[in-house]
Amino acid sequence: MAIELGIDTFGDVTQGPDGTLLSQAQVLRNVVEQGVLAEQSGLDAIGVGEHHRDDFAISAPEVVLAAIAGRTERILLGSAVTVLSSDDPVRVFERFSTLDAVSRGRAEVTVGRGSFTESFPLFGLDLSQYEELFEEKLDLFTRLLDGGPVTWSGNTRSALTDQHVYPPIEHGRRLRTWVGVGGSPESVIRAARHGLPLMLAIIGGEPVRFRPFVELYHRALAQLGTGPGLMGQHSPGHIADTDDEALEQLWPHYRVYVGRIGRERGWPPPTREAFEAAAGPDGALYAGSPTTVAAKIVRSAQTLGLDRFDLKVSQGALPHEHTMRAIELYGTVVAPLVRGALAADSTAPTPERSDEARG
Repeated sequence: MAIELGIDTFGDVTQGPDGTLLSQAQVLRNVVEQGVLAEQSGLDAIGVGEHHRDDFAISAPEVVLAAIAGRTERILLGSAVTVLSSDDPVRVFERFSTLDAVSRGRAEVTVGRGSFTESFPLFGLDLSQYEELFEEKLDLFTRLLDGGPVTWSGNTRSALTDQHVYPPIEHGRRLRTWVGVGGSPESVIRAARHGLPLMLAIIGGEPVRFRPFVELYHRALAQLGTGPGLMGQHSPGHIADTDDEALEQLWPHYRVYVGRIGRERGWPPPTREAFEAAAGPDGALYAGSPTTVAAKIVRSAQTLGLDRFDLKVSQGALPHEHTMRAIELYGTVVAPLVRGALAADSTAPTPERSDEARG
């Protein structure tokens, strides 16, 4: 089985050499360097997330991706995620079709509702419409993906009648659009109904527990006749030369990062014991040496029938130099190990799916 391997980053505000936090401007420049290194190291994709808060520097993913596009030739350029609920689908399509043009066909987008909600009050939207906003805007966005004039009406934005949107995707291709989900059945069915690739954000628990959602997705695709589906996984992690080095580099920043988010959401403070369990063979933290991380990715790929695996390499204030080393090891050591293992085990059982086509 073939697989695409990528990195994701939220542009976490990181520590500089003297231990103080870097400016958001410097973090953005560092993210561009990470994208360049990802291509040089042999990885297939980079995704950058959208946030509007002080601990993440990226609020305009397409601008950062365009900067990476200007310094690369091959790597896929996507969001992780675009918060479609608080954006306008027409503008999202225009920005990514522009990115697709300047990068010669390398743009993709992952749309989602977002795990943070700061964009809703920022853009004057009512959180009580959380579900309705995403459902309607995803419906409009999928109409735009088909090209040609669009006629659409709903409750959350003005209607369109025979509207063309520019620039169109070149050569009649379709902009690859993933739907990012946390694993709820409703979200899985929604992606299948629109015939869009599914990106599972597996950030806790055991990845194997998501297999029923994968099977549900492919059953729904087959029953709805919405075409072949692609399956992706986004999970956090860190790679260093040894397991101990990776965990020691990551833990102090993971503790602060997860602790801050946990306080916002009412979670208990992270413990070292839970951290090490998450980094173990059954956990959702892909942290360790290249061989350790490769083995975990292979297991997930075989269990979930993955077409794509994205490693979130930014982890709180983890310094840029550690992230750069992780990207280098991921591309030059982990990726060949994963691809080799999957090629050698091409008969491994995978979830039933509607079609093996990729694209």
